[in-house]
Amino acid sequence: MKTRLLSSLVATLIVTFAGFLPAQTPPPAATTTATNRINPAIVPVSRTGGSTNRQAQVLERAKENQGACDIAFIGDSITQGWEKSGSNVWAKYYGARKALNFGVGGDKTEHVLWRFEQGQLDGIKPKAVVLMIGTNNSNKDRQTGVEQYSEAEILEGVQAIVKQLRARLPETKIILVAIFPRSPVFTTQRGRLLQINQALAKQDDGKNVFYVDFGSQLIEADGSISKEIMPDYLHLSEKGYEIWAAAIEPKLKEILGK
Repeated sequence: MKTRLLSSLVATLIVTFAGFLPAQTPPPAATTTATNRINPAIVPVSRTGGSTNRQAQVLERAKENQGACDIAFIGDSITQGWEKSGSNVWAKYYGARKALNFGVGGDKTEHVLWRFEQGQLDGIKPKAVVLMIGTNNSNKDRQTGVEQYSEAEILEGVQAIVKQLRARLPETKIILVAIFPRSPVFTTQRGRLLQINQALAKQDDGKNVFYVDFGSQLIEADGSISKEIMPDYLHLSEKGYEIWAAAIEPKLKEILGK
């Protein structure tokens, strides 16, 4: 009988004392990929080969224009192409504005993140950033023919760039452009990009990040891509850049106030 009373008393004390303890939050679950590898799309890395010249040019451009930038375009060769096929359209829409082109041919998400670490965003305070990146991450390895990044990894790479932009340029509005369709007809790669874009659309918060998708204007009714829009089924013609500029112009005017 004494043993039962003692056990009951101990149990009561434990329950009572527990009420005074702070609530314990379980630790977050560890996240890993299917192969337990670190996602290469979010690990900053410098470019190699011939693109290092353009990389250096872009970094120098940022230093030379500190405080004189209202719009910054960030991306790969498609963005760099504003200086080639898109030059007339650039002059029309951005010639009178303080706009800088930070596109580097061949760039993947990890290369953009590396340049951020090297100070590309230091000293500039653009009102708007136009970001379009990720298509190069979707390419297969030329030797093995194997996809180098999963859809989830590419998505995380773009999200990492958006996160860095928000942290480094908190007053800047981001126009997140959907990754463009590519290839003459619908392919597995184009399907992967569509899947990534569906997830990227959720980055739009209606306040700081605005997702813009005009991919449907770059393809024909049967799903093919015209050479008038993309001569090589990847990079834009002047007509393609006109579509791009017109698609983001309403949001740019809203952000810039002009």
